[in-house]
Amino acid sequence: MPRLSEVIAALDSLWPPERAEDWDAVGTVCGDPDGEVTRVLFAVDPVQEIVDEAVKLDADLLVTHHPLYLRGTTTVAASTFKGRVVHTLIKNDIALHVAHTNADQADPGVSDALAGALDIRVVRPLVPDPTDPEGRRGLGRICELDHPLTVRELAARAAERLPATAQGIRVAGDAEALVRTVAVSGGSGDSLFDDVRAAGVDAFLTADLRHHPASEARAHSPLALLDAAHWATEWPWCELAASQLDEISDRNGWGLRVHVSKTVTDPWTTHSPSLSPGAPN
Repeated sequence: MPRLSEVIAALDSLWPPERAEDWDAVGTVCGDPDGEVTRVLFAVDPVQEIVDEAVKLDADLLVTHHPLYLRGTTTVAASTFKGRVVHTLIKNDIALHVAHTNADQADPGVSDALAGALDIRVVRPLVPDPTDPEGRRGLGRICELDHPLTVRELAARAAERLPATAQGIRVAGDAEALVRTVAVSGGSGDSLFDDVRAAGVDAFLTADLRHHPASEARAHSPLALLDAAHWATEWPWCELAASQLDEISDRNGWGLRVHVSKTVTDPWTTHSPSLSPGAPN
């Protein structure tokens, strides 16, 4: 069986930590480098229910997309929810490793997995990584559809193929407009509007779109906006990442058992559609 240090080295080859944004917190949070790894669980969020799932699964390593401590901390007391996560992991000899913006930048990365889930063809990065001479790494992806779809049809495809959440897919723009090209970005994407407009695509599918940036984007151009749940746009990466580790395990004869959590950790649990056609009188 491989040691944790060997598995982490393999993960770092897929998502080098030096390619993470300066503000990010990626890498190994806890775990004994000399400990053996037989079972790995991938998930989006390092929250207690995922850690409990890792315990029940008898996993030795939990790999998440989101960091546990993004802004640092002064305590890991079990009386705090993040401290309880750390205590549970250590008590059960489970390592935690994070691949966040370094996985966003990767080839293939988070947005490739999102495009794959939607069955649309990736053309190039939306924001290329200037250090990649091949021009394949970077944030977001510009994609082409095999045949045009209306905005309504593209939203329906996203609702069908992405994991179900209370939010579903919100749309801004003409629902009957045709879409031939679309930019996608897993996770929060409204900081990329300038790049999306420069790309000249028909639609932009991402998550966490805020009122003012979305309103301004619509005022600038007829760009259609499709806003999915943050968790839903990033969960496909877990399946991609698990398959990548599976390949490495097979190549090295490690015999790892690799799993993807299907637990929905999107924080929103219920959606009530508005009944009034407009503002109240």
